[in-house]
Amino acid sequence: MQPSHAYPKRILLAVSGMSPQIVTETLYGLAIGQGEPFIPTEIHLITTVSGAREARLQLLHPKTGKFHQLRQDYQLPDIDFPEENIHVIEDTHGQPLDDIKTPTQNEAAADFITAIVCDLTRHDDAAIHVSIAGGRKTMGYYLGYALSLYGRLQDRLSHVLVTDRYENLPEFFYPTPNSQVIFDRENRALDSQEAKIMLAEIPFVRLRSGMPDHLLKGRIGFSESIRLVRRIESEPILRIDQTQQCFWVGDVKIRMTAVNFVFYLWLLRRSLEDNPVKRGPYAENREYAAEFTALFKQHLDKDEDDRTLQTLKQGMHSDWLSERISRCNTSFQHALGKAMAQPFAIKSRGKNNDKHYRIDLTQQQIQPGD
Repeated sequence: MQPSHAYPKRILLAVSGMSPQIVTETLYGLAIGQGEPFIPTEIHLITTVSGAREARLQLLHPKTGKFHQLRQDYQLPDIDFPEENIHVIEDTHGQPLDDIKTPTQNEAAADFITAIVCDLTRHDDAAIHVSIAGGRKTMGYYLGYALSLYGRLQDRLSHVLVTDRYENLPEFFYPTPNSQVIFDRENRALDSQEAKIMLAEIPFVRLRSGMPDHLLKGRIGFSESIRLVRRIESEPILRIDQTQQCFWVGDVKIRMTAVNFVFYLWLLRRSLEDNPVKRGPYAENREYAAEFTALFKQHLDKDEDDRTLQTLKQGMHSDWLSERISRCNTSFQHALGKAMAQPFAIKSRGKNNDKHYRIDLTQQQIQPGD
Protein backbone atom coordinates (compact mmCIF):
# COMPACT_ATOMS: atom_id res chain seq x y z
CA MET A 1 0.00 0.00 0.00
CA GLN A 2 1.27 3.47 -0.85
CA PRO A 3 1.84 5.91 2.04
CA SER A 4 -0.98 8.31 2.92
CA HIS A 5 0.87 11.39 1.67
CA ALA A 6 1.22 9.83 -1.81
CA TYR A 7 -2.51 9.51 -2.52
CA PRO A 8 -3.82 11.86 -5.24
CA LYS A 9 -6.63 13.03 -2.95
CA ARG A 10 -5.65 13.91 0.62
CA ILE A 11 -8.44 15.06 2.89
CA LEU A 12 -8.21 16.80 6.26
CA LEU A 13 -11.43 16.34 8.25
CA ALA A 14 -11.95 18.09 11.58
CA VAL A 15 -14.68 19.09 14.02
CA SER A 16 -14.81 22.47 15.71
CA GLY A 17 -16.92 24.59 18.02
CA MET A 18 -16.24 28.29 18.44
CA SER A 19 -12.48 27.93 17.92
CA PRO A 20 -11.67 27.27 14.25
CA GLN A 21 -7.94 27.42 15.07
CA ILE A 22 -8.01 23.63 15.13
CA VAL A 23 -7.98 23.68 11.30
CA THR A 24 -4.85 25.83 10.91
CA GLU A 25 -3.07 24.16 13.83
CA THR A 26 -3.66 20.71 12.35
CA LEU A 27 -2.81 21.86 8.83
CA TYR A 28 0.47 23.30 10.11
CA GLY A 29 1.25 20.08 11.95
CA LEU A 30 0.59 17.99 8.85
CA ALA A 31 2.26 20.17 6.23
CA ILE A 32 5.14 21.82 8.11
CA GLY A 33 5.59 20.39 11.57
CA GLN A 34 6.36 16.75 10.80
CA GLY A 35 9.02 14.84 8.90
CA GLU A 36 6.98 13.53 5.96
CA PRO A 37 4.47 16.25 5.05
CA PHE A 38 0.85 15.36 4.42
CA ILE A 39 -0.43 18.34 2.45
CA PRO A 40 -4.21 18.09 2.04
CA THR A 41 -5.78 18.66 -1.34
CA GLU A 42 -9.04 19.51 0.40
CA ILE A 43 -10.33 20.32 3.88
CA HIS A 44 -13.72 19.53 5.42
CA LEU A 45 -14.97 20.95 8.72
CA ILE A 46 -17.96 19.74 10.74
CA THR A 47 -19.39 22.32 13.12
CA THR A 48 -22.48 24.18 14.37
CA VAL A 49 -24.17 27.32 13.01
CA SER A 50 -22.07 29.60 15.24
CA GLY A 51 -18.94 27.56 14.59
CA ALA A 52 -19.46 27.87 10.83
CA ARG A 53 -19.72 31.65 11.13
CA GLU A 54 -16.47 31.79 13.10
CA ALA A 55 -14.74 29.56 10.54
CA ARG A 56 -15.90 31.66 7.60
CA LEU A 57 -14.80 34.93 9.21
CA GLN A 58 -11.58 33.81 10.88
CA LEU A 59 -10.32 31.27 8.35
CA LEU A 60 -11.81 32.09 4.95
CA HIS A 61 -12.22 35.87 4.92
CA PRO A 62 -10.62 36.99 1.63
CA LYS A 63 -8.45 39.65 3.32
CA THR A 64 -7.78 38.44 6.87
CA GLY A 65 -8.54 34.71 6.75
CA LYS A 66 -5.89 32.77 8.68
CA PHE A 67 -6.19 29.75 6.38
CA HIS A 68 -5.14 31.91 3.42
CA GLN A 69 -2.36 33.52 5.47
CA LEU A 70 -0.96 30.13 6.48
CA ARG A 71 -0.82 29.02 2.85
CA GLN A 72 0.94 32.23 1.85
CA ASP A 73 3.37 32.20 4.79
CA TYR A 74 4.55 28.66 4.00
CA GLN A 75 3.96 28.69 0.23
CA LEU A 76 1.60 25.72 0.32
CA PRO A 77 -0.08 24.61 -2.91
CA ASP A 78 -3.78 25.14 -3.60
CA ILE A 79 -6.02 23.46 -1.03
CA ASP A 80 -9.73 23.18 -1.77
CA PHE A 81 -11.55 24.67 1.24
CA PRO A 82 -14.64 26.57 0.05
CA GLU A 83 -17.48 27.51 2.37
CA GLU A 84 -19.38 24.50 1.00
CA ASN A 85 -16.88 22.26 2.81
CA ILE A 86 -18.04 23.63 6.16
CA HIS A 87 -20.71 21.10 7.10
CA VAL A 88 -23.23 22.42 9.63
CA ILE A 89 -24.73 19.68 11.81
CA GLU A 90 -28.47 19.23 11.29
CA ASP A 91 -31.18 17.77 13.49
CA THR A 92 -33.52 14.97 12.42
CA HIS A 93 -35.72 17.52 10.61
CA GLY A 94 -32.84 18.93 8.58
CA GLN A 95 -32.58 22.12 10.63
CA PRO A 96 -29.03 23.38 11.37
CA LEU A 97 -27.97 23.17 15.03
CA ASP A 98 -26.38 26.05 16.92
CA ASP A 99 -25.25 23.86 19.80
CA ILE A 100 -25.16 20.24 20.91
CA LYS A 101 -26.46 19.86 24.45
CA THR A 102 -29.51 17.61 24.62
CA PRO A 103 -29.55 13.82 24.04
CA THR A 104 -31.59 14.37 20.86
CA GLN A 105 -29.06 16.89 19.55
CA ASN A 106 -26.20 14.53 20.37
CA GLU A 107 -27.88 11.69 18.50
CA ALA A 108 -28.42 13.93 15.48
CA ALA A 109 -24.78 15.06 15.61
CA ALA A 110 -23.61 11.45 15.81
CA ASP A 111 -25.64 10.45 12.75
CA PHE A 112 -24.52 13.54 10.80
CA ILE A 113 -20.82 13.02 11.56
CA THR A 114 -20.99 9.30 10.75
CA ALA A 115 -22.68 10.00 7.42
CA ILE A 116 -19.95 12.50 6.44
CA VAL A 117 -17.19 10.00 7.25
CA CYS A 118 -19.04 7.26 5.35
CA ASP A 119 -19.26 9.54 2.28
CA LEU A 120 -15.62 10.65 2.33
CA THR A 121 -14.22 7.13 2.75
CA ARG A 122 -15.88 5.87 -0.43
CA HIS A 123 -13.11 7.24 -2.62
CA ASP A 124 -10.37 4.65 -3.14
CA ASP A 125 -7.96 7.30 -4.44
CA ALA A 126 -8.20 9.36 -1.22
CA ALA A 127 -6.44 9.24 2.15
CA ILE A 128 -8.15 10.97 5.07
CA HIS A 129 -6.54 12.54 8.11
CA VAL A 130 -9.06 13.07 10.90
CA SER A 131 -8.47 15.47 13.78
CA ILE A 132 -10.59 15.03 16.91
CA ALA A 133 -9.09 17.95 18.82
CA GLY A 134 -11.85 20.52 18.25
CA GLY A 135 -15.48 20.96 19.27
CA ARG A 136 -17.28 19.36 22.16
CA LYS A 137 -15.82 16.12 23.49
CA THR A 138 -18.78 14.15 22.20
CA MET A 139 -18.12 15.46 18.67
CA GLY A 140 -14.56 14.18 18.81
CA TYR A 141 -15.77 10.84 20.14
CA TYR A 142 -18.34 10.43 17.36
CA LEU A 143 -15.78 11.39 14.71
CA GLY A 144 -13.21 8.92 16.03
CA TYR A 145 -15.77 6.13 16.28
CA ALA A 146 -17.02 6.82 12.75
CA LEU A 147 -13.47 6.53 11.44
CA SER A 148 -13.11 3.23 13.29
CA LEU A 149 -16.19 1.97 11.43
CA TYR A 150 -15.24 3.21 7.97
CA GLY A 151 -11.52 3.98 7.99
CA ARG A 152 -9.19 2.27 5.52
CA LEU A 153 -5.50 1.41 5.94
CA GLN A 154 -4.48 4.78 4.46
CA ASP A 155 -6.60 6.84 6.88
CA ARG A 156 -5.17 8.41 10.04
CA LEU A 157 -6.51 9.84 13.31
CA SER A 158 -4.79 12.46 15.45
CA HIS A 159 -5.04 15.02 18.24
CA VAL A 160 -3.15 18.31 18.00
CA LEU A 161 -0.90 19.39 20.88
CA VAL A 162 -0.02 23.08 21.28
CA THR A 163 2.51 24.68 23.65
CA ASP A 164 0.62 25.38 26.89
CA ARG A 165 0.85 29.18 26.88
CA TYR A 166 -0.50 29.35 23.32
CA GLU A 167 -3.32 26.86 23.68
CA ASN A 168 -6.85 28.25 23.19
CA LEU A 169 -5.66 31.81 22.63
CA PRO A 170 -8.03 33.70 20.30
CA GLU A 171 -5.08 35.32 18.49
CA PHE A 172 -3.04 32.17 17.91
CA PHE A 173 -3.66 30.11 14.79
CA TYR A 174 -0.25 28.59 13.95
CA PRO A 175 3.48 29.24 14.50
CA THR A 176 4.34 32.03 12.09
CA PRO A 177 7.58 31.91 10.06
CA ASN A 178 8.47 35.41 11.28
CA SER A 179 8.25 37.02 14.70
CA GLN A 180 4.73 38.16 15.55
CA VAL A 181 3.55 39.46 18.93
CA ILE A 182 0.28 38.19 20.41
CA PHE A 183 -1.06 38.37 23.95
CA ASP A 184 -2.15 35.65 26.36
CA ARG A 185 -5.20 35.80 28.63
CA GLU A 186 -3.24 37.76 31.24
CA ASN A 187 -2.19 40.29 28.60
CA ARG A 188 1.42 39.10 28.57
CA ALA A 189 3.24 39.30 25.26
CA LEU A 190 4.09 36.12 23.36
CA ASP A 191 5.84 35.50 20.07
CA SER A 192 3.75 33.23 17.84
CA GLN A 193 6.95 32.17 16.03
CA GLU A 194 8.10 30.39 19.21
CA ALA A 195 5.01 28.20 19.56
CA LYS A 196 5.33 24.45 19.04
CA ILE A 197 2.70 22.19 17.50
CA MET A 198 2.77 18.41 17.51
CA LEU A 199 0.32 15.88 16.18
CA ALA A 200 -0.26 12.84 18.36
CA GLU A 201 -1.37 10.02 16.06
CA ILE A 202 -4.05 7.84 17.65
CA PRO A 203 -4.19 4.15 16.68
CA PHE A 204 -7.70 2.87 16.02
CA VAL A 205 -9.36 -0.45 15.27
CA ARG A 206 -10.64 -0.67 11.70
CA LEU A 207 -14.02 -2.37 11.44
CA ARG A 208 -14.74 -1.55 7.80
CA SER A 209 -14.22 -5.11 6.57
CA GLY A 210 -17.17 -6.18 8.70
CA MET A 211 -19.59 -3.66 7.20
CA PRO A 212 -22.15 -4.88 4.64
CA ASP A 213 -21.70 -3.64 1.08
CA HIS A 214 -25.08 -1.92 0.92
CA LEU A 215 -24.29 0.14 4.03
CA LEU A 216 -20.88 1.18 2.69
CA LYS A 217 -22.57 2.40 -0.48
CA GLY A 218 -25.50 4.09 1.27
CA ARG A 219 -25.83 6.83 3.87
CA ILE A 220 -25.74 5.33 7.33
CA GLY A 221 -26.09 6.97 10.73
CA PHE A 222 -24.34 6.36 14.03
CA SER A 223 -27.25 4.50 15.65
CA GLU A 224 -27.58 2.06 12.75
CA SER A 225 -23.82 1.47 12.83
CA ILE A 226 -23.97 0.65 16.54
CA ARG A 227 -26.80 -1.81 15.95
CA LEU A 228 -24.72 -3.50 13.25
CA VAL A 229 -21.68 -3.86 15.52
CA ARG A 230 -23.87 -5.33 18.25
CA ARG A 231 -25.18 -7.87 15.76
CA ILE A 232 -21.61 -8.89 14.94
CA GLU A 233 -20.89 -9.40 18.64
CA SER A 234 -24.06 -11.43 19.31
CA GLU A 235 -24.50 -15.18 18.80
CA PRO A 236 -25.27 -16.00 15.16
CA ILE A 237 -28.88 -17.09 14.67
CA LEU A 238 -30.21 -18.08 11.25
CA ARG A 239 -33.94 -18.00 10.55
CA ILE A 240 -35.22 -19.97 7.57
CA ASP A 241 -38.08 -18.32 5.70
CA GLN A 242 -39.70 -21.01 3.55
CA THR A 243 -42.46 -18.70 2.33
CA GLN A 244 -40.16 -16.06 0.85
CA GLN A 245 -37.38 -18.58 0.12
CA CYS A 246 -34.75 -16.57 1.93
CA PHE A 247 -32.87 -16.41 5.23
CA TRP A 248 -32.89 -13.84 8.02
CA VAL A 249 -30.16 -12.84 10.46
CA GLY A 250 -31.83 -10.55 12.94
CA ASP A 251 -33.69 -8.02 10.80
CA VAL A 252 -31.39 -8.48 7.79
CA LYS A 253 -32.79 -10.40 4.84
CA ILE A 254 -30.44 -12.71 2.94
CA ARG A 255 -31.71 -12.89 -0.62
CA MET A 256 -30.83 -15.82 -2.89
CA THR A 257 -32.04 -17.42 -6.07
CA ALA A 258 -34.31 -20.43 -5.61
CA VAL A 259 -31.52 -22.83 -6.58
CA ASN A 260 -29.05 -21.35 -4.09
CA PHE A 261 -31.68 -21.22 -1.33
CA VAL A 262 -32.37 -24.95 -1.64
CA PHE A 263 -28.67 -25.73 -2.04
CA TYR A 264 -27.85 -23.94 1.22
CA LEU A 265 -30.70 -25.80 2.97
CA TRP A 266 -29.41 -29.11 1.64
CA LEU A 267 -25.83 -28.48 2.72
CA LEU A 268 -27.03 -27.16 6.10
CA ARG A 269 -29.01 -30.34 6.68
CA ARG A 270 -26.00 -32.54 5.88
CA SER A 271 -23.76 -30.39 8.12
CA LEU A 272 -26.15 -30.80 11.07
CA GLU A 273 -26.04 -34.56 10.50
CA ASP A 274 -22.22 -34.37 10.54
CA ASN A 275 -22.25 -35.61 6.97
CA PRO A 276 -20.51 -32.84 5.00
CA VAL A 277 -20.38 -32.71 1.22
CA LYS A 278 -17.17 -34.05 -0.29
CA ARG A 279 -15.50 -33.63 -3.62
CA GLY A 280 -15.89 -37.32 -4.15
CA PRO A 281 -16.01 -39.92 -6.91
CA TYR A 282 -18.70 -40.22 -9.51
CA ALA A 283 -20.98 -42.36 -7.32
CA GLU A 284 -21.10 -39.68 -4.62
CA ASN A 285 -21.78 -37.01 -7.20
CA ARG A 286 -24.87 -38.94 -8.30
CA GLU A 287 -25.94 -39.46 -4.68
CA TYR A 288 -25.67 -35.73 -3.97
CA ALA A 289 -27.57 -34.91 -7.16
CA ALA A 290 -30.40 -37.27 -6.21
CA GLU A 291 -30.67 -35.80 -2.70
CA PHE A 292 -30.64 -32.24 -3.93
CA THR A 293 -33.12 -32.97 -6.72
CA ALA A 294 -35.63 -34.42 -4.25
CA LEU A 295 -35.33 -31.38 -1.97
CA PHE A 296 -35.48 -29.02 -4.95
CA LYS A 297 -38.74 -30.56 -6.20
CA GLN A 298 -40.19 -30.55 -2.68
CA HIS A 299 -39.59 -26.85 -2.10
CA LEU A 300 -40.12 -25.44 -5.57
CA ASP A 301 -42.55 -27.83 -7.27
CA LYS A 302 -40.36 -28.10 -10.36
CA ASP A 303 -40.81 -30.64 -13.15
CA GLU A 304 -38.19 -32.63 -14.98
CA ASP A 305 -37.80 -29.98 -17.68
CA ASP A 306 -36.26 -27.50 -15.26
CA ARG A 307 -32.74 -26.52 -16.35
CA THR A 308 -31.22 -27.21 -12.93
CA LEU A 309 -32.69 -30.72 -12.85
CA GLN A 310 -31.44 -31.39 -16.35
CA THR A 311 -27.93 -30.32 -15.30
CA LEU A 312 -27.93 -32.67 -12.31
CA LYS A 313 -29.04 -35.78 -14.21
CA GLN A 314 -25.39 -36.65 -14.79
CA GLY A 315 -24.44 -35.99 -11.16
CA MET A 316 -23.37 -32.98 -9.09
CA HIS A 317 -20.08 -32.04 -10.69
CA SER A 318 -17.40 -30.02 -8.92
CA ASP A 319 -17.83 -26.88 -11.06
CA TRP A 320 -21.55 -26.70 -10.29
CA LEU A 321 -20.85 -27.34 -6.60
CA SER A 322 -18.18 -24.63 -6.43
CA GLU A 323 -20.42 -22.09 -8.13
CA ARG A 324 -23.28 -22.73 -5.68
CA ILE A 325 -20.95 -22.39 -2.68
CA SER A 326 -19.48 -19.15 -3.99
CA ARG A 327 -22.87 -17.59 -4.70
CA CYS A 328 -24.32 -18.56 -1.31
CA ASN A 329 -21.34 -17.10 0.52
CA THR A 330 -21.50 -13.93 -1.58
CA SER A 331 -25.17 -13.46 -0.67
CA PHE A 332 -24.36 -13.55 3.05
CA GLN A 333 -21.36 -11.24 2.67
CA HIS A 334 -23.30 -8.72 0.62
CA ALA A 335 -26.07 -8.52 3.21
CA LEU A 336 -24.02 -8.79 6.41
CA GLY A 337 -20.43 -7.85 5.65
CA LYS A 338 -17.48 -10.25 5.76
CA ALA A 339 -17.11 -10.41 9.55
CA MET A 340 -20.76 -10.98 10.36
CA ALA A 341 -21.17 -13.44 7.47
CA GLN A 342 -18.40 -15.75 8.69
CA PRO A 343 -20.53 -17.95 11.01
CA PHE A 344 -22.96 -18.64 8.14
CA ALA A 345 -20.34 -19.29 5.46
CA ILE A 346 -19.91 -22.60 3.67
CA LYS A 347 -16.35 -23.50 4.59
CA SER A 348 -13.93 -26.02 3.14
CA ARG A 349 -12.08 -28.46 5.35
CA GLY A 350 -9.32 -30.95 4.62
CA LYS A 351 -7.08 -31.22 1.57
CA ASN A 352 -6.96 -32.94 -1.80
CA ASN A 353 -9.07 -36.12 -1.79
CA ASP A 354 -10.32 -35.45 1.76
CA LYS A 355 -11.66 -31.98 1.02
CA HIS A 356 -15.22 -31.40 2.17
CA TYR A 357 -17.67 -28.56 2.76
CA ARG A 358 -19.85 -27.74 5.74
CA ILE A 359 -21.66 -24.94 7.61
CA ASP A 360 -20.54 -24.52 11.22
CA LEU A 361 -23.95 -23.80 12.74
CA THR A 362 -25.57 -25.89 15.46
CA GLN A 363 -29.22 -26.87 15.69
CA GLN A 364 -29.67 -24.30 18.48
CA GLN A 365 -28.55 -21.53 16.11
CA ILE A 366 -31.22 -22.27 13.51
CA GLN A 367 -34.82 -21.11 13.71
CA PRO A 368 -37.38 -22.56 11.32
CA GLY A 369 -39.49 -19.87 9.67
CA ASP A 370 -42.93 -19.82 8.13
